[in-house]
Amino acid sequence: MDEDALSWLFSFTAQGIKLDLDNTNALLKKLGDPQLGMKYVHVGGSDGKGSISSSIASILISSGIRTGLYTSPHIEDFNERITVNGEMITDAEAEEILERMRGCVKEMESAGKTPTFFELITVMAFLHFKNKGVEYAVLEVGMGGRLDSTNVIIPEVSVIGNISMEHTEYLGDTIEKIAFEKAGIIKPGVPCVTLNGGPAFNVLRKAADERGAPITRIDPTDIIIKKMDEKGVDFSYKEERYRISIPGSRQADNASMAIEAVAKLKIYGHCLRCNVKKGLRDVRWPCRLEKIPELPIILDVTHTAAGSKALAEDISKIYGKVDVVIGMLKDKDPDTMAENISMISDRTFITMLDTERTAGLETLLRAFGNKLPEVIACENVSDAMDTAMSKNSGRNILVTGSFHTTGEVITWLKKMYPGSWIYSQRIMEEEHTREGRRKD
Repeated sequence: MDEDALSWLFSFTAQGIKLDLDNTNALLKKLGDPQLGMKYVHVGGSDGKGSISSSIASILISSGIRTGLYTSPHIEDFNERITVNGEMITDAEAEEILERMRGCVKEMESAGKTPTFFELITVMAFLHFKNKGVEYAVLEVGMGGRLDSTNVIIPEVSVIGNISMEHTEYLGDTIEKIAFEKAGIIKPGVPCVTLNGGPAFNVLRKAADERGAPITRIDPTDIIIKKMDEKGVDFSYKEERYRISIPGSRQADNASMAIEAVAKLKIYGHCLRCNVKKGLRDVRWPCRLEKIPELPIILDVTHTAAGSKALAEDISKIYGKVDVVIGMLKDKDPDTMAENISMISDRTFITMLDTERTAGLETLLRAFGNKLPEVIACENVSDAMDTAMSKNSGRNILVTGSFHTTGEVITWLKKMYPGSWIYSQRIMEEEHTREGRRKD
């Protein structure tokens, strides 16, 4: 993207995080309410939101539906956040939309209502989807749900993935408080799908009942993993066999939520039913237990305590012991991360990230030094990867802890091993059409 346009957009990161819908609604109104006229699937939760969203989008694309997908954060390239039929928004398209938005943003700033970065890119997504003639858009919640910028639509179905302790300074310090915020995407009369149980489900069910929204809780005993390898998971759901091409046991849970979600869409019987399996087989969601071909490197963006436990279990089953390169943000839980990592590694390379939000080496050394026998501190991600590769004795190297960590390793990969990593949301590049639908 043009440097001036990108600089202008990212200057709004200084506004921080603001959980409020006023700015988003005001900006959308100034731009002609581009969010209207499309159908939506809204996906929230703490863990697995991106995988659920991409799986639903893949099923829709496999059915010949023109599909928008809005996710965050990006791994390497800002344009990853906004895609149509798996194709990223181009620099030219993004620049044109930003130019259209600038005047409206200036009017808001003059009125003392400066939008945040996330508010701006959410509006960008709506504009791009409208420009591209999107029929269904799958929106991943940024944070929380009730006051998240994406919560300005009425979807055909809402999905709430696993809820865990996260962003407690914004969402609350108990599971119940966090679940209340997540439940904010449940709309009157709109079906909701979830896998949560216990206190979180009680909160979700109460919200659904109050709004007259039918809620479906997936029974975990209906999900049986048959086989798991580095390329995906074979599983059965309600005795029907599926394969999702994203590795990790949690992906069977995420795929099951996607299966239930698309079954609630009005077009399910008309064109989706027979493309569910193909959509799950064809989906690719980068940096989720992603093994780099011909290199001993595994990329994973896990950054929550709950996610790290599942990650450790999956790594143990697929790869056994690994070395670990890890950088984290300072608002995360390094102690729990270290405890879980210690189950799969006895050598970890800790590093700082290229962001003001990075956790310091002292913090990471204290957490990981108490749990692992060998901890090597590195000033930056490139040094950590160089050191890990030079000391490698046949084990795979797991890169994890943050989207920032994997993003910086991808930059390192492109420099050291050109062509080793290419961003893609789809395994199959062929055009998918449904019976009775005209090819474009």
